[in-house]
Amino acid sequence: MSTSLFNEFQKTSPSAWKNKIQVDLKGADYNDSLLWKTNEGIVVKPFYTSEDRTNQQIKTPKKSFKVCQTIFVDNEKIANSLALEAIKRGATAIQFKANSVFDFKTLLLNIELESIFIYFHFSFLDANFQNEISSFINSKNTYFQIDIIGNLAETGNWYNNLKEDFSKFDIIQKKSENCISVSGDLYQNCGATITQQLAYTLVHANEYLNEFGAESAKKIHFSFSVGSNYFFEIAKLRAFRILWTTLLEEYNVANLETNLFVQPSLRNKTLYDYNVNLLRTTSECMSAILGGANTISNVSYDAIYHKSNEFGERISRNQLLILQQESHFKEAQNFANGSYYIESITDQLVENALIIFKQIEKGGGFLKQLKAGTIQKKISESSKKESIDFLKNEIILLGTNFQENKKDLMQNDLELYPFVKQRNIKTIVPPLTKNRLSESLEKERLISEKGDKKPYNG
Repeated sequence: MSTSLFNEFQKTSPSAWKNKIQVDLKGADYNDSLLWKTNEGIVVKPFYTSEDRTNQQIKTPKKSFKVCQTIFVDNEKIANSLALEAIKRGATAIQFKANSVFDFKTLLLNIELESIFIYFHFSFLDANFQNEISSFINSKNTYFQIDIIGNLAETGNWYNNLKEDFSKFDIIQKKSENCISVSGDLYQNCGATITQQLAYTLVHANEYLNEFGAESAKKIHFSFSVGSNYFFEIAKLRAFRILWTTLLEEYNVANLETNLFVQPSLRNKTLYDYNVNLLRTTSECMSAILGGANTISNVSYDAIYHKSNEFGERISRNQLLILQQESHFKEAQNFANGSYYIESITDQLVENALIIFKQIEKGGGFLKQLKAGTIQKKISESSKKESIDFLKNEIILLGTNFQENKKDLMQNDLELYPFVKQRNIKTIVPPLTKNRLSESLEKERLISEKGDKKPYNG
């Protein structure tokens, strides 16, 4: 007796399915009618079978993802109190953001550093300070999110200058663990395609390998942002692990565990109908989990226009806790294995990203292409194309360019300026600019709330 009900049915080959579909199309071309080709050249078919499996070997995390709470360090005692409260309420990782040096002993007081993952995101470069923290904590669970190349790309300037930045970073990487961060999230929030995000993050990391050698690979970790293209974002994170492993093989580095710190994108978050942001971030966190993120820090639904507040942070943290503890996503990092569709997308993303990677390396590498403005131009083109699609309603953001609530008023609820700010500083390279898709429409609505025709300047 058959052990499977499906064994009693005759198997149908992919070609038979395709022939049947071709008949039902009544003369229409199969490729033109049913194959969807994304803006970045990924082909999506109407159906997938076992023949689409690539049997990819992806080294995903062995343990469940860490639930991270992001805290800005302005006052060390307050930040410490917020961290302890977040841990009490379920956070298993804390990201501290700081603009200047601080009293790290006060900040870390009573935090179980052997069990809680700590991420330090600094907007400054201080080798001695960072090494002091590393020595004090002495834990493999500590990560320093400092990226001198990412800072150049985002601000247009080095912290000091090329030579001094790399010299200080060399001091750091010789004494600290997990100290080289690569900001792949920058490219997503500036409007790069998924293929570009993968390629630029990989070639960005390769600059550090070229500078500090293969032995620095174990100290490199990555930050990513995920958008609303659910299955593609799952495939993106999986594709990057393949790409990184492939690159490390060229340096004779194997069996290296890679840490991915992931957050939802801000690019598709909206000012109006802001509660929809909760739906967006939930979907994006699911993509991050299924894609194999090590740590996820959710974005509050009101992050783009409100200062940090207890309610928004609690909701964003609870979204992750519900997914992890109540929705059976606790051990979901391998759930995508064997998915014909996701494996097919992943394989195409890897191939397309490698093409761009090789082109950049052939052109002199990431820093040279950044200095020439080539990277910025490519991302700007992708961003403008996406913005045009949004204005043409080919990309939908519910409540903003579709089914907007005209009674929804935001003029008096803005604690933060939610738009791109003009930067009037001299830069050595054109900076990449993070921007949201809905900004132009939101400015128009804010102007209409004011009842005048003046440009909105906050």
